[in-house]
Amino acid sequence: MTASSFRALHHDRAAGDPLVLPGPWDAGSARVFADAGFPALATPSAGIAASLGYEDGATPPAEMFAAVARIVRAVSVPVSADVEDGYGLAPAELVERLLEAGVVGCNLEDSEGHATLKDPQRHADWLAEVRAAAGDALVINARVDTFLFGSGDPADAIARAKLYVAAGADCVYPLRAPTEILPTLREGISGPLNMAAGPSPDSVAELARHGATRITFGPGMQRYAMGAIGDLAANLRA
Repeated sequence: MTASSFRALHHDRAAGDPLVLPGPWDAGSARVFADAGFPALATPSAGIAASLGYEDGATPPAEMFAAVARIVRAVSVPVSADVEDGYGLAPAELVERLLEAGVVGCNLEDSEGHATLKDPQRHADWLAEVRAAAGDALVINARVDTFLFGSGDPADAIARAKLYVAAGADCVYPLRAPTEILPTLREGISGPLNMAAGPSPDSVAELARHGATRITFGPGMQRYAMGAIGDLAANLRA
């Protein structure tokens, strides 16, 4: 599937029928999700970091791109990659690394150091450069971190989202936005809206009811799997 085909999956969806993208953290988990019939996958940077023995945000870029490339090689469905804030790479180099890894999309967040929001116009200008370098070859999911590191004001999130969409983002991802304000965000933001679900059907269904058009899971699936392995290890040890 090309980026254009992946992009099309985000549009003309029936109400309550979001695009659900599981989050593989390695080749094995990617195969499980692909074999289950999901049309595409979206890697979580925190999940991959944990699988490689790093704290969230501390994975060296070369290791992140290598891990993503292994996931891509393991499955026949398209993969979008969470590459945090772009690792300080110039837009052209970032796009080159993503395409070399074989992905058709990427998450790019508007905070740095997992602590501070970027200036929205400066970030929008950078996203526009990424779009120019990528052309139609990447679906850009622009993460909005105002609910993590900002005021949590929906108006701020909407203002940032409008800048990012105008700069060429295909989708907007207001991470940690409360579910109850999703209709407000849906009304103010044009185009697909990504929300993060917990690893359960009920969580997905709730976000679908409130208007999410794309659902990802962050590191939730990796943590769920590790919890299950922890329970198994405890039982075996006992």
